[in-house]
Amino acid sequence: MVTRAESAAATRRALLDAASELLDLGGPEAVTLREVGARAGVSRGAPYRHFTGKDSLLTAVATESWERIADEVHALRTDADLSASDRLRGTLRGLLTIGRDRPHLYQMLFRRPGHRPEELGEGLDHVRRQLCDPSGDPVADRMRAAGRFQGEFMTIVADLVGKQDARRYGALLLAGAHGIADMELSGHLDTDSLGTSADELVDTLVRMVANARETTWQPRNATDEG
Repeated sequence: MVTRAESAAATRRALLDAASELLDLGGPEAVTLREVGARAGVSRGAPYRHFTGKDSLLTAVATESWERIADEVHALRTDADLSASDRLRGTLRGLLTIGRDRPHLYQMLFRRPGHRPEELGEGLDHVRRQLCDPSGDPVADRMRAAGRFQGEFMTIVADLVGKQDARRYGALLLAGAHGIADMELSGHLDTDSLGTSADELVDTLVRMVANARETTWQPRNATDEG
């Protein structure tokens, strides 16, 4: 027999899957608890027993997405058959893939602070965030998941450029990758006129960082030896 906890978990899973599908089809505006419930095939009141509102539902979708991305980056980071450059290249290409395949999700994940669904501060979700301790706060969960991705990513960068310069180069790499993704999404990365592609630009970005770091290291080694 299915326990109550198992039934609740299955309902929550169906709601999250339905929300992700609606997000992909029409962006955040297409995601409403009523539409999500109908798509998931649950009772009209079921979504409200799992989520206090639309923004908490989208926050849960974002949290799961960050966890999945972090898992993929962790797999790259721990793959002993890949070089440091290949691990970094794979991570950045993974971000581009999300931008291509799930542009609404990509934009939601990387929306600037103050414009994410969970930061709008509307209705019951705002009250819940004021009353909950951090361990029960969906926003804190999303931040932890995003932080896990950042930690995995920065470790990969450190393996290539050294721990001391990881944050600086990491910021440069993410800024470059987001710019490439935005250009591709907006249609401004025209391979006919620019003569390159998003994947080639990522390769160039990784190579430039690796070469810059090697150039930086050489004078230091020479000085130390002298």
